[in-house]
Amino acid sequence: MGQVLGIIGGGQLGMMLTEAAKKFPSQISEVIVLDPTEECPASKVGAKQIIADFKDKDAIIELASKSDILTYEIESGDSEVLKTIESKTKINPSPHTLEIIQDKLVQKTFLAKNQLPVVEFVDIESLEDLKEKIKKFGFPSLLKTCKYAYDGRGNFKINSEQDLILGFEQFSGQTLMLEKFIDFKMEVSVIAARNTKGDIATYPVVENIHEENILRMTIAPARVSEKVAKKAEEVAKKTMDVLRGAGVFGIEMFVTKNDEILINEIAPRVHNSGHHTLQSSKTSQFEQHLRAILGLELGDTKLVHPAIMYNLLGPKNFQGAYKPVIVKSQEGIFLKMYGKKESKPKRKLGHLNAIDIKNTENIDGLLKIINKIKKSIVIEPIS
Repeated sequence: MGQVLGIIGGGQLGMMLTEAAKKFPSQISEVIVLDPTEECPASKVGAKQIIADFKDKDAIIELASKSDILTYEIESGDSEVLKTIESKTKINPSPHTLEIIQDKLVQKTFLAKNQLPVVEFVDIESLEDLKEKIKKFGFPSLLKTCKYAYDGRGNFKINSEQDLILGFEQFSGQTLMLEKFIDFKMEVSVIAARNTKGDIATYPVVENIHEENILRMTIAPARVSEKVAKKAEEVAKKTMDVLRGAGVFGIEMFVTKNDEILINEIAPRVHNSGHHTLQSSKTSQFEQHLRAILGLELGDTKLVHPAIMYNLLGPKNFQGAYKPVIVKSQEGIFLKMYGKKESKPKRKLGHLNAIDIKNTENIDGLLKIINKIKKSIVIEPIS
Protein backbone atom coordinates (compact mmCIF):
# COMPACT_ATOMS: atom_id res chain seq x y z
CA MET A 1 0.00 0.00 0.00
CA GLY A 2 1.44 3.36 -1.03
CA GLN A 3 1.84 6.43 1.14
CA VAL A 4 -0.29 9.57 1.07
CA LEU A 5 1.75 12.55 -0.15
CA GLY A 6 0.82 15.98 1.20
CA ILE A 7 2.00 19.12 -0.61
CA ILE A 8 1.83 22.67 0.74
CA GLY A 9 0.89 24.50 -2.43
CA GLY A 10 -1.18 23.29 -5.38
CA GLY A 11 -0.02 25.61 -8.17
CA GLN A 12 1.85 24.55 -11.29
CA LEU A 13 4.69 22.96 -9.32
CA GLY A 14 2.22 20.98 -7.23
CA MET A 15 0.45 20.05 -10.44
CA MET A 16 3.58 18.60 -12.02
CA LEU A 17 4.53 16.83 -8.78
CA THR A 18 1.06 15.26 -8.72
CA GLU A 19 1.52 14.08 -12.31
CA ALA A 20 4.97 12.66 -11.46
CA ALA A 21 3.50 10.80 -8.47
CA LYS A 22 1.54 8.64 -10.89
CA LYS A 23 4.87 7.02 -11.84
CA PHE A 24 5.14 5.65 -8.28
CA PRO A 25 1.88 3.74 -7.72
CA SER A 26 3.43 1.37 -5.18
CA GLN A 27 5.01 4.22 -3.18
CA ILE A 28 2.33 6.95 -3.46
CA SER A 29 -1.36 6.07 -3.27
CA GLU A 30 -2.80 9.57 -3.08
CA VAL A 31 -1.84 13.25 -3.24
CA ILE A 32 -3.42 15.98 -1.10
CA VAL A 33 -2.54 19.64 -1.56
CA LEU A 34 -3.09 22.70 0.63
CA ASP A 35 -3.87 25.76 -1.48
CA PRO A 36 -6.10 28.84 -1.06
CA THR A 37 -7.35 28.84 -4.67
CA GLU A 38 -10.40 26.71 -5.44
CA GLU A 39 -9.76 24.21 -8.23
CA CYS A 40 -6.03 24.87 -8.12
CA PRO A 41 -3.87 23.37 -10.90
CA ALA A 42 -2.89 20.30 -8.84
CA SER A 43 -6.53 19.46 -8.14
CA LYS A 44 -7.19 19.33 -11.88
CA VAL A 45 -4.76 16.43 -12.34
CA GLY A 46 -6.02 14.24 -9.52
CA ALA A 47 -4.89 15.76 -6.21
CA LYS A 48 -7.38 16.21 -3.40
CA GLN A 49 -7.42 19.73 -2.01
CA ILE A 50 -7.67 21.46 1.36
CA ILE A 51 -8.67 25.06 0.62
CA ALA A 52 -6.80 27.32 3.04
CA ASP A 53 -3.85 29.68 3.24
CA PHE A 54 -0.34 28.20 3.06
CA LYS A 55 0.41 29.51 6.56
CA ASP A 56 -2.91 28.42 8.13
CA LYS A 57 -1.83 26.47 11.24
CA ASP A 58 -4.98 24.34 11.50
CA ALA A 59 -4.91 23.54 7.78
CA ILE A 60 -1.24 22.49 7.93
CA ILE A 61 -2.00 20.22 10.90
CA GLU A 62 -5.00 18.77 9.01
CA LEU A 63 -2.85 18.11 5.93
CA ALA A 64 -0.20 16.43 8.08
CA SER A 65 -2.81 14.26 9.81
CA LYS A 66 -3.94 12.94 6.43
CA SER A 67 -0.42 12.47 4.99
CA ASP A 68 2.38 9.98 5.49
CA ILE A 69 4.96 12.30 3.97
CA LEU A 70 4.81 16.07 3.54
CA THR A 71 6.60 18.38 1.11
CA TYR A 72 6.04 21.81 -0.44
CA GLU A 73 6.03 23.65 -3.73
CA ILE A 74 6.21 27.07 -2.10
CA GLU A 75 8.40 28.20 0.79
CA SER A 76 5.61 30.17 2.52
CA GLY A 77 4.55 27.36 4.86
CA ASP A 78 4.90 28.01 8.60
CA SER A 79 8.17 26.30 9.58
CA GLU A 80 7.37 26.67 13.31
CA VAL A 81 4.11 24.74 12.87
CA LEU A 82 5.90 22.14 10.76
CA LYS A 83 8.44 21.61 13.53
CA THR A 84 5.64 20.65 15.93
CA ILE A 85 4.37 17.86 13.68
CA GLU A 86 7.57 16.38 12.24
CA SER A 87 7.59 13.67 14.94
CA LYS A 88 4.27 12.39 13.52
CA THR A 89 4.74 12.96 9.78
CA LYS A 90 7.83 12.72 7.60
CA ILE A 91 8.59 16.21 6.24
CA ASN A 92 11.11 16.82 3.46
CA PRO A 93 12.87 19.15 3.07
CA SER A 94 12.93 19.37 6.86
CA PRO A 95 11.34 22.33 8.70
CA HIS A 96 14.84 23.28 9.88
CA THR A 97 16.07 23.50 6.27
CA LEU A 98 12.95 25.47 5.30
CA GLU A 99 13.51 27.87 8.20
CA ILE A 100 17.06 28.62 7.03
CA ILE A 101 15.95 29.32 3.47
CA GLN A 102 12.72 31.24 4.20
CA ASP A 103 14.58 34.23 5.62
CA LYS A 104 17.09 35.55 3.08
CA LEU A 105 19.25 37.12 5.77
CA VAL A 106 19.41 33.85 7.70
CA GLN A 107 20.05 32.00 4.42
CA LYS A 108 22.93 34.24 3.37
CA THR A 109 24.43 34.20 6.87
CA PHE A 110 24.28 30.38 6.92
CA LEU A 111 25.91 30.09 3.50
CA ALA A 112 28.66 32.57 4.36
CA LYS A 113 29.44 30.72 7.61
CA ASN A 114 29.84 27.55 5.56
CA GLN A 115 32.34 29.26 3.22
CA LEU A 116 30.00 29.28 0.26
CA PRO A 117 30.33 32.23 -2.16
CA VAL A 118 27.55 34.80 -1.70
CA VAL A 119 26.94 38.42 -2.63
CA GLU A 120 28.10 40.79 0.13
CA PHE A 121 25.21 41.76 2.43
CA VAL A 122 24.31 43.53 5.69
CA ASP A 123 21.17 43.64 7.81
CA ILE A 124 19.12 46.85 7.95
CA GLU A 125 17.34 47.93 11.13
CA SER A 126 16.18 51.47 10.37
CA LEU A 127 16.31 54.25 7.78
CA GLU A 128 19.31 55.76 9.56
CA ASP A 129 20.95 52.34 9.54
CA LEU A 130 20.34 52.11 5.78
CA LYS A 131 21.81 55.57 5.18
CA GLU A 132 24.93 54.60 7.10
CA LYS A 133 25.43 51.06 5.75
CA ILE A 134 24.95 51.93 2.09
CA LYS A 135 28.30 53.69 2.35
CA LYS A 136 29.83 50.20 2.42
CA PHE A 137 28.51 49.30 -1.05
CA GLY A 138 27.73 52.64 -2.67
CA PHE A 139 25.19 53.18 -5.48
CA PRO A 140 23.56 51.19 -6.89
CA SER A 141 22.73 48.68 -4.15
CA LEU A 142 19.79 46.32 -3.63
CA LEU A 143 17.39 46.65 -0.70
CA LYS A 144 15.55 43.37 -0.08
CA THR A 145 12.83 42.11 2.19
CA CYS A 146 14.03 39.06 4.10
CA LYS A 147 10.82 37.04 3.79
CA TYR A 148 7.97 36.21 1.41
CA ALA A 149 9.53 37.59 -1.75
CA TYR A 150 9.89 35.89 -5.13
CA ASP A 151 9.90 36.74 -8.85
CA GLY A 152 11.62 40.03 -8.06
CA ARG A 153 9.01 41.11 -5.51
CA GLY A 154 10.64 42.46 -2.39
CA ASN A 155 13.63 43.95 -4.27
CA PHE A 156 14.31 47.68 -4.61
CA LYS A 157 17.31 49.01 -6.50
CA ILE A 158 18.76 52.07 -4.79
CA ASN A 159 20.42 54.26 -7.38
CA SER A 160 20.72 57.51 -5.44
CA GLU A 161 20.22 59.26 -2.09
CA GLN A 162 16.60 59.99 -3.06
CA ASP A 163 15.86 56.26 -3.40
CA LEU A 164 16.83 55.54 0.21
CA ILE A 165 13.58 56.88 1.67
CA LEU A 166 11.46 55.53 -1.20
CA GLY A 167 12.84 52.03 -0.81
CA PHE A 168 12.62 51.98 2.97
CA GLU A 169 9.04 53.28 2.98
CA GLN A 170 7.97 50.79 0.31
CA PHE A 171 8.94 47.92 2.64
CA SER A 172 7.68 49.56 5.83
CA GLY A 173 7.34 47.11 8.72
CA GLN A 174 9.31 44.31 7.05
CA THR A 175 12.71 42.92 8.01
CA LEU A 176 15.29 44.12 5.50
CA MET A 177 18.78 43.49 4.20
CA LEU A 178 21.06 45.35 1.82
CA GLU A 179 23.16 43.67 -0.86
CA LYS A 180 25.98 44.86 -3.01
CA PHE A 181 24.86 45.28 -6.60
CA ILE A 182 26.57 42.79 -8.90
CA ASP A 183 27.02 43.74 -12.53
CA PHE A 184 27.02 40.08 -13.50
CA LYS A 185 27.70 38.51 -16.86
CA MET A 186 24.90 35.96 -16.57
CA GLU A 187 22.45 34.41 -14.15
CA VAL A 188 22.55 30.62 -14.02
CA SER A 189 21.03 27.95 -11.84
CA VAL A 190 21.64 24.37 -10.88
CA ILE A 191 18.81 22.00 -10.01
CA ALA A 192 20.23 19.79 -7.28
CA ALA A 193 18.79 16.82 -5.39
CA ARG A 194 19.64 15.09 -2.13
CA ASN A 195 17.79 11.99 -0.98
CA THR A 196 17.13 10.90 2.59
CA LYS A 197 20.22 8.65 2.44
CA GLY A 198 22.46 11.65 1.72
CA ASP A 199 23.13 10.93 -1.96
CA ILE A 200 23.48 14.09 -4.05
CA ALA A 201 22.94 14.60 -7.78
CA THR A 202 22.96 17.78 -9.88
CA TYR A 203 21.57 18.60 -13.30
CA PRO A 204 23.79 20.48 -15.77
CA VAL A 205 23.95 24.24 -15.18
CA VAL A 206 21.38 26.29 -17.12
CA GLU A 207 21.24 29.93 -18.18
CA ASN A 208 18.32 32.12 -17.06
CA ILE A 209 17.03 35.20 -18.83
CA HIS A 210 14.69 37.52 -16.92
CA GLU A 211 12.25 40.22 -17.95
CA GLU A 212 11.20 42.69 -15.23
CA ASN A 213 12.61 40.36 -12.55
CA ILE A 214 10.56 37.35 -13.71
CA LEU A 215 12.16 34.33 -15.33
CA ARG A 216 11.22 34.37 -18.99
CA MET A 217 13.54 31.80 -20.55
CA THR A 218 15.92 29.03 -19.51
CA ILE A 219 18.62 27.73 -21.83
CA ALA A 220 19.95 24.22 -21.21
CA PRO A 221 22.88 23.84 -21.17
CA ALA A 222 24.09 27.30 -20.16
CA ARG A 223 26.39 29.06 -22.62
CA VAL A 224 29.38 29.01 -20.27
CA SER A 225 32.81 27.42 -20.32
CA GLU A 226 33.37 23.94 -18.98
CA LYS A 227 35.34 25.49 -16.12
CA VAL A 228 32.44 27.75 -15.07
CA ALA A 229 29.92 24.91 -15.40
CA LYS A 230 32.05 22.67 -13.20
CA LYS A 231 32.48 25.42 -10.62
CA ALA A 232 28.71 26.03 -10.45
CA GLU A 233 27.96 22.34 -10.01
CA GLU A 234 30.60 22.05 -7.27
CA VAL A 235 29.04 25.01 -5.41
CA ALA A 236 25.60 23.38 -5.76
CA LYS A 237 26.83 20.06 -4.36
CA LYS A 238 28.50 21.73 -1.39
CA THR A 239 25.31 23.74 -0.76
CA MET A 240 23.25 20.56 -0.69
CA ASP A 241 25.77 18.94 1.61
CA VAL A 242 25.60 21.69 4.24
CA LEU A 243 21.82 22.23 4.02
CA ARG A 244 21.22 18.49 4.43
CA GLY A 245 17.57 18.71 3.42
CA ALA A 246 16.07 15.97 1.24
CA GLY A 247 14.42 16.97 -2.01
CA VAL A 248 15.11 19.03 -5.11
CA PHE A 249 16.45 22.56 -4.68
CA GLY A 250 16.83 25.35 -7.21
CA ILE A 251 20.13 27.15 -6.61
CA GLU A 252 20.32 30.48 -8.42
CA MET A 253 23.77 31.97 -9.04
CA PHE A 254 25.50 34.87 -10.72
CA VAL A 255 28.44 34.44 -13.08
CA THR A 256 30.59 37.53 -12.58
CA LYS A 257 32.56 39.36 -15.25
CA ASN A 258 35.68 37.44 -14.16
CA ASP A 259 33.84 34.08 -14.19
CA GLU A 260 33.42 33.70 -10.45
CA ILE A 261 30.28 32.06 -9.06
CA LEU A 262 28.12 33.76 -6.40
CA ILE A 263 24.97 32.24 -4.91
CA ASN A 264 22.02 34.59 -5.30
CA GLU A 265 19.12 32.67 -3.75
CA ILE A 266 18.01 29.11 -2.99
CA ALA A 267 14.53 27.64 -3.41
CA PRO A 268 13.86 24.50 -1.29
CA ARG A 269 11.65 22.99 -3.97
CA VAL A 270 11.36 22.14 -7.63
CA HIS A 271 12.15 25.24 -9.66
CA ASN A 272 10.96 27.08 -12.76
CA SER A 273 14.39 26.77 -14.36
CA GLY A 274 14.07 22.97 -14.17
CA HIS A 275 10.89 22.68 -16.26
CA HIS A 276 12.94 21.77 -19.34
CA THR A 277 13.79 18.43 -17.66
CA LEU A 278 10.25 17.19 -18.42
CA GLN A 279 11.44 16.47 -21.98
CA SER A 280 15.20 17.11 -22.01
CA SER A 281 16.33 14.65 -19.34
CA LYS A 282 15.88 11.01 -18.44
CA THR A 283 14.56 12.02 -15.03
CA SER A 284 12.43 15.14 -14.64
CA GLN A 285 13.03 17.35 -11.61
CA PHE A 286 9.54 16.40 -10.38
CA GLU A 287 10.23 12.69 -10.45
CA GLN A 288 13.62 13.39 -8.88
CA HIS A 289 12.03 15.29 -5.99
CA LEU A 290 9.75 12.36 -5.23
CA ARG A 291 12.65 9.91 -5.45
CA ALA A 292 14.60 12.09 -3.02
CA ILE A 293 11.91 12.46 -0.35
CA LEU A 294 10.90 8.79 -0.62
CA GLY A 295 14.48 7.68 -0.03
CA LEU A 296 14.78 6.02 -3.44
CA GLU A 297 17.86 5.99 -5.66
CA LEU A 298 18.22 9.29 -7.48
CA GLY A 299 17.55 9.25 -11.21
CA ASP A 300 19.89 10.02 -14.10
CA THR A 301 20.43 13.79 -14.44
CA LYS A 302 22.13 13.73 -17.82
CA LEU A 303 20.86 16.29 -20.33
CA VAL A 304 19.77 14.05 -23.20
CA HIS A 305 18.67 16.88 -25.49
CA PRO A 306 19.54 20.60 -25.52
CA ALA A 307 16.45 22.62 -24.65
CA ILE A 308 14.94 26.04 -24.12
CA MET A 309 12.06 26.70 -21.73
CA TYR A 310 9.92 29.78 -22.35
CA ASN A 311 7.43 31.03 -19.75
CA LEU A 312 3.96 32.14 -20.86
CA LEU A 313 3.04 35.16 -18.75
CA GLY A 314 -0.22 37.02 -18.43
CA PRO A 315 -0.14 40.26 -20.45
CA LYS A 316 -0.17 43.63 -18.71
CA ASN A 317 -3.32 44.91 -20.41
CA PHE A 318 -6.01 42.75 -18.78
CA GLN A 319 -7.07 40.48 -15.94
CA GLY A 320 -9.68 37.77 -16.27
CA ALA A 321 -10.65 34.63 -18.16
CA TYR A 322 -8.67 34.05 -21.32
CA LYS A 323 -8.95 32.10 -24.55
CA PRO A 324 -7.15 28.73 -24.87
CA VAL A 325 -3.55 29.06 -26.01
CA ILE A 326 -2.84 27.15 -29.21
CA VAL A 327 0.58 26.28 -30.60
CA LYS A 328 1.00 24.59 -33.96
CA SER A 329 1.99 20.95 -33.49
CA GLN A 330 5.58 20.23 -34.47
CA GLU A 331 8.38 17.90 -33.46
CA GLY A 332 10.22 18.93 -30.35
CA ILE A 333 7.69 21.55 -29.20
CA PHE A 334 5.85 20.86 -25.94
CA LEU A 335 3.23 23.24 -24.56
CA LYS A 336 2.24 22.91 -20.90
CA MET A 337 -0.66 25.04 -19.66
CA TYR A 338 -1.38 25.11 -15.94
CA GLY A 339 -5.15 25.34 -16.10
CA LYS A 340 -5.38 28.64 -14.23
CA LYS A 341 -8.80 30.17 -14.80
CA GLU A 342 -7.69 33.76 -14.71
CA SER A 343 -4.89 35.67 -16.37
CA LYS A 344 -3.20 38.40 -14.36
CA PRO A 345 -0.33 40.67 -15.40
CA LYS A 346 2.94 38.68 -15.26
CA ARG A 347 1.15 35.59 -13.93
CA LYS A 348 2.74 32.30 -15.02
CA LEU A 349 0.05 30.57 -17.08
CA GLY A 350 2.15 27.89 -18.73
CA HIS A 351 5.46 27.17 -20.38
CA LEU A 352 6.81 26.01 -23.71
CA ASN A 353 9.72 23.61 -24.08
CA ALA A 354 11.65 23.54 -27.35
CA ILE A 355 13.69 20.34 -27.41
CA ASP A 356 16.43 19.40 -29.87
CA ILE A 357 15.13 15.85 -30.25
CA LYS A 358 17.65 14.86 -32.93
CA ASN A 359 20.53 16.75 -31.27
CA THR A 360 21.23 18.53 -34.55
CA GLU A 361 20.37 22.12 -33.57
CA ASN A 362 22.65 24.42 -31.62
CA ILE A 363 21.29 26.86 -29.03
CA ASP A 364 21.06 29.61 -31.65
CA GLY A 365 18.84 27.33 -33.72
CA LEU A 366 16.55 26.65 -30.76
CA LEU A 367 16.38 30.38 -30.00
CA LYS A 368 15.19 31.04 -33.56
CA ILE A 369 12.47 28.41 -33.13
CA ILE A 370 11.33 29.91 -29.80
CA ASN A 371 11.34 33.47 -31.21
CA LYS A 372 9.20 32.37 -34.14
CA ILE A 373 6.69 30.47 -32.01
CA LYS A 374 6.31 33.09 -29.29
CA LYS A 375 5.19 35.65 -31.88
CA SER A 376 2.18 33.44 -32.59
CA ILE A 377 1.23 32.99 -28.93
CA VAL A 378 -1.58 35.34 -27.96
CA ILE A 379 -3.14 35.48 -24.52
CA GLU A 380 -6.34 37.47 -24.82
CA PRO A 381 -9.60 37.81 -22.92
CA ILE A 382 -12.71 35.82 -23.68
CA SER A 383 -15.01 38.35 -25.30
